[in-house]
Amino acid sequence: MEPADLPTPHAATPAGKPRARALGIPFGGTPGRWNAITDVPGVQVGYTTLIQGDSVRTGVTAIHPRGPEGAADAVAAGFFSQNGNGEMTGVSWIEESGTLSLPIVITNTHAVGIAHAAIVAWTGRHHPELADDWPLPVAAETWDGYLNDAAGHHVTEQTAIDAIESAAPGPVEEGSVGGGTGMSCYEFKGGNGTASRLVGYAGTSYTVGVFLQANFGSREELTLAGLPLGELLTDGNPRAGHAAAPPGAGSVIAVVATDAPLLPHQCKAMARRVTLGLARTGTTGSHYSGDLFLAFSTANPGGFSPYDPATAEGAAERYDRLTFIPWGYMNPFFTAVVQAVEEAVANALVANEEMTGRDGHRVPALPRERVAALFRARHRR
Repeated sequence: MEPADLPTPHAATPAGKPRARALGIPFGGTPGRWNAITDVPGVQVGYTTLIQGDSVRTGVTAIHPRGPEGAADAVAAGFFSQNGNGEMTGVSWIEESGTLSLPIVITNTHAVGIAHAAIVAWTGRHHPELADDWPLPVAAETWDGYLNDAAGHHVTEQTAIDAIESAAPGPVEEGSVGGGTGMSCYEFKGGNGTASRLVGYAGTSYTVGVFLQANFGSREELTLAGLPLGELLTDGNPRAGHAAAPPGAGSVIAVVATDAPLLPHQCKAMARRVTLGLARTGTTGSHYSGDLFLAFSTANPGGFSPYDPATAEGAAERYDRLTFIPWGYMNPFFTAVVQAVEEAVANALVANEEMTGRDGHRVPALPRERVAALFRARHRR
């Protein structure tokens, strides 16, 4: 195709898979250039995908808040747990200090410890100035054991390091890649989704970007742009009656990034708004779903100074100062989170194909043509 004929990044992934907007699903707000978390300057995403034989369907996703070179420069951060039936390491320190440094890694449940160790190993290799510190990195997970031989420990430390080192800016692949490879969402094939929104404030255009590893929801709950799709797409569900967990189990990890200057507790407030974006897609939050959300601001570089041994003797003492958006002006940023989360879930579903994995388990893809037809019919009314 000629360049003018190529799909826009809002309608297709880098691999040419359709995104939600290609189906005519309407969304509010204005997306950034890539409609991805990487629209936030400095943020990079990388993947390692493992699809091997009949039973390995897994991988690792890595997110750099400030790029690999800026991994030691802490960002303001906040954490929120909608439901704690899952794991995200490092959140005790985020709650204590309001900061986050080093890359974030997302993988499957049984590999979260390996991912944590990989971040530490990568840090020692690329940031030796931190080698004698005690890094407390963020590694998070959702369960892919329906499609993947999760207990087989196929994710290694090198698998995770490869994902960290492959991270890049620009458009982000979605669907069954990286840590999202073996995941399901609303009992359709799920995985990774991303989206962004632009917010104007005081003459500056800021970006709010969202990345999710979506592995949650029961079929009948699914709603997109207010249309109850789950009630209209009840047929062909091979997971109906699966005994491992009730419908809706799985988990979702969400990462919210922005270049808007925020305080740590404002980041926490942004993380809480993920719940509202997920609710727009229909979920009521299963007890068996670990729903863990992290938000960070890349503004104020150098604003969270590390301890300097010289200050122990009174030398080179200093104050830090942060610029931040006043609380009374935060609503447009909250709206951006909610809108981007809803679209990121839709993108994770749309940019996908049917997958068969361990023990012959099969998860169908969202029937894109049927969904597009349903939205066309609604538009004609």
